[in-house]
Amino acid sequence: MGGKDLGFDVVLRGQTRNHIIPGTYVFFQRLKEHGGGFWLGQAYDDWFGFTLEAPVSLRQGIEYLMSLRSIEPQLGGFHDDVDDFFLRSP
Repeated sequence: MGGKDLGFDVVLRGQTRNHIIPGTYVFFQRLKEHGGGFWLGQAYDDWFGFTLEAPVSLRQGIEYLMSLRSIEPQLGGFHDDVDDFFLRSP
């Protein structure tokens, strides 16, 4: 289960993955006893970084990934004109 266009995977309670492609966003479902919802983070070969600080619903997480995708072309841009210098915030 997952969204190929947004580059995410969903791991439900009791499921495992043998391999996750580095850079993939992953939703890990929490136990209902601990509030339910999902942890969202990005997986790499040697670490997992939480993308959001608190658990979210699957819908909230997907909306967040969609917003990231919409601003992705603006991230990391470099504008080197000395007369028109500005900084972009992520």
